[in-house]
Amino acid sequence: MSNDAADIWDQHAATFDDEPDHGLRDPTVRDAWIALLMPVLPDPPASIVDLGCGTGSLSILLAQAGHDVHGLDSSHRMLDEARGKASRLGVAVTLHHGDASRPPFQPASFDVVLVRHVLWALPDPASALAHWVTLLRPQGRLVLIEGRWMTGAGLSAADCTALLRQHRKEIGLQVLDDQALWGRAITDERYLLLSRR
Repeated sequence: MSNDAADIWDQHAATFDDEPDHGLRDPTVRDAWIALLMPVLPDPPASIVDLGCGTGSLSILLAQAGHDVHGLDSSHRMLDEARGKASRLGVAVTLHHGDASRPPFQPASFDVVLVRHVLWALPDPASALAHWVTLLRPQGRLVLIEGRWMTGAGLSAADCTALLRQHRKEIGLQVLDDQALWGRAITDERYLLLSRR
């Protein structure tokens, strides 16, 4: 990710968690994300990397469930927010600064690669996906949460599935239209793709 993009996210870090699905402060929203993610993950303690982790809300949620979580983001200020949040909650999450499209981890390092609302913003999504699948251990799971926003930005589920089929055989789609996940009703396309192989 470019320095310009990191600077933009730095500017939004202090208020990023004000969105219900970013900060997961509302218990209903938080519970909805727990109910969504826990069934698609291995039993804890799995090794999970959260690419483009932002302020660490999902990283912390998964660490609280007993997983060994590494979060990575290009924004120093987002990572500062994540560190502060983890510290206040007494949760251990290992945070890294880096480019989500080329994360600096060894191949076969993780049981799960989790990426939420990042792929659509990358200049070369196909290349990023090709790299992410190398990070998975045998039987590892790739969990992508993406959308095609009402602004026209984003990736449709069909386009994202087509990109992923270049690297993975098994892909499951779950539509994420439950307003409990977002703290409000939505009209755009939001979804989770799960690939186990």
